Amino acid sequence: MSDLPVSYDDVLEALPRVRSVLKSTPLFSYPGLSELTGCEYFVKHENHQPVGAFKIRGGVNLVGMLSDEERRAGILGCSTGNHGQSLAWSARRFGVNCTIVVPENSNPDKCAAIRGLGATLIEHGRDFDAARDYVETELASSGMRYVHSANEPQLIAGVGSMACEIFDDLSEPDVILVPIGLGSGVCSTCLVTKAVRPETLVIGVQAEGAPAVANSWRAGRLETTAEINTWAEGMATRRPAEMTLQIMLALMDDVILVSDDELRRAAKLLLQHTHNLAEGAGAATLAAVLRERSRFEGKKVVGVLSGGNLDLNELPRILAAESC
Repeated sequence: MSDLPVSYDDVLEALPRVRSVLKSTPLFSYPGLSELTGCEYFVKHENHQPVGAFKIRGGVNLVGMLSDEERRAGILGCSTGNHGQSLAWSARRFGVNCTIVVPENSNPDKCAAIRGLGATLIEHGRDFDAARDYVETELASSGMRYVHSANEPQLIAGVGSMACEIFDDLSEPDVILVPIGLGSGVCSTCLVTKAVRPETLVIGVQAEGAPAVANSWRAGRLETTAEINTWAEGMATRRPAEMTLQIMLALMDDVILVSDDELRRAAKLLLQHTHNLAEGAGAATLAAVLRERSRFEGKKVVGVLSGGNLDLNELPRILAAESC
């Protein structure tokens, strides 16, 4: 792993910085979900973070390490919502100006949260990748420190604190499943897992309607898709990120694609059995275990509930989803 852009040592270096700001999130096992999945199923509740999603771990680490010059210049990010909230929250804590670009018609609650944290919000582009192109071509000369949502070693290292907590609470999981947008969560989990317990499998999960990262991992090279067709905006990307794809190709054990209906069903089950609201990406890991139930039967499985910032317009369709 020495040739990778981020290491387990980087995670350990970030750990006290993250822990000085953020409390550990719970890792709970729910009998109802274990019965449904046929395994000992644990939920890592990243929806309990101050911004409702795991991304804040990376924001705290990266923004906390900015130079004085970068702090004065401010930070700039592109997001479908959770990365933006992470940067906005961290910028407010460390006294840094923050500008976030989101796609048009983004989750309104995530947008309101970003504004509420004091960041400047710009809506531009039909999807995340169009918004990112706008940031990287039109705003790159602004002088602000551009914080990519994946190609950032300090961000990935900070997110690695999540996997460290999993192993603090559960020493020998058989499998950890992590949703993939651009991959900071699954990459950091791989880095920690392969250092702490290499026999534990790390499996990424993507939406069938946004499979670019899964396609790229399977092909062994960067591949893009022309369109996105999923309600799960946390996984709605057309182009992988180079840094995280490199780590996934080296360390990730597998990837599973799930349908939008499976995401809705899993979100409903999480609400029913845990009384927690999951956004699409947050429900993806449970959806994957239910999709391939026989594969995980009898094992000790952790599913990362990456975020709970659901667009409430989707809630009626979730509640109407068929039960297992």
